[in-house]
Amino acid sequence: MLYTIESMYHDLQDKVVVDLGTGSGMLAIGAALLGSPCVIGVDVDEDALDVALGNCQQFEDPLPIDFIMCDVTQIHRQRLHADTVIMNPPFGTKLKGADMQFLRAACSLRPKQIYSLNKSSTRRYIQKLALKELGCTSAEVLAELRYNLPATMKFHKQASVDIEVDLWRFELPAVEGSRAEREPQVSDNETDESD
Repeated sequence: MLYTIESMYHDLQDKVVVDLGTGSGMLAIGAALLGSPCVIGVDVDEDALDVALGNCQQFEDPLPIDFIMCDVTQIHRQRLHADTVIMNPPFGTKLKGADMQFLRAACSLRPKQIYSLNKSSTRRYIQKLALKELGCTSAEVLAELRYNLPATMKFHKQASVDIEVDLWRFELPAVEGSRAEREPQVSDNETDESD
């Protein structure tokens, strides 16, 4: 996913990247390794952020990654700016609409582009939402993938399940002033515990 993003679109190197729902931090780490000078991983789960931080500490040289504990529905309260948002959101099967909350949150950051993995069965709905409601100028499926989802949550009933997943690229209209010229801003309180 990240190699495709960088090799085809050059949307990671020298770009400020936000990883929504960072979990173990793998996408954030990959973005940093592919040349992002500033990556911000966002997650609501303190345990996941501890794992992500531990994963970052496995590298000899420090990675340019900061983590914020915040619910994505409250991300607009953080003063974040990003060139690129990457995310592997919940698929919305347990909590209906969770995947769309992530897409709305990503759009609220007004990046130039968003990359997301979403269930293929929601393709038409996502495209309509992105173009008509969220103001994206394009919504394109870059790849159709099969994802083996292991049972990691209490509500998972099977050891693993294969899910058809789309890798999306959304483009948003340009915002006044280049984000690359601005320093990423995070509020003084890097942890939002209002949820």
